[in-house]
Amino acid sequence: MTSATALSNAPDLTADDYVVVGLAHCFIKDDGELLPVTVAEPIPSAALEAILKGIPTSYEFACGTTLGTVLGGESVTLPEGFPPETQLCDEFAERAIASARTYKRREVAQSHIPVGTAFREFNFSTERKRLLNSENIVSTEDNVKQHAYTHQVL
Repeated sequence: MTSATALSNAPDLTADDYVVVGLAHCFIKDDGELLPVTVAEPIPSAALEAILKGIPTSYEFACGTTLGTVLGGESVTLPEGFPPETQLCDEFAERAIASARTYKRREVAQSHIPVGTAFREFNFSTERKRLLNSENIVSTEDNVKQHAYTHQVL
């Protein structure tokens, strides 16, 4: 679980800044078959507050930690409790930095999951599958049909 990171890209943040990392259950579509994947990804403050209100989520649990713990050195270090097969989300370091900025702006959100603890009481559900490699292909049939006089002055 290592990936090159650069906290030097965020001069407004320090290693002590708060961030939440969650374990999401996602799926990859391969030859018409859905394959389960566990992904570690930073959760911004607004998303965390919405999830804590009980909406269904693909997050099994989330850990409160600091940027220095996660992005310290030259590699990403996940908090304890993450399964060994957990993959990092795309652009993990950049998303962690962006997420930390949301907690810096809204400090009250840091109290939901204190540093060093995990929260497991989410409304976890995989009923609505999160596909990581889905493509939205737009066709001419998707166009909205309009009356001939829609753009005419009557």
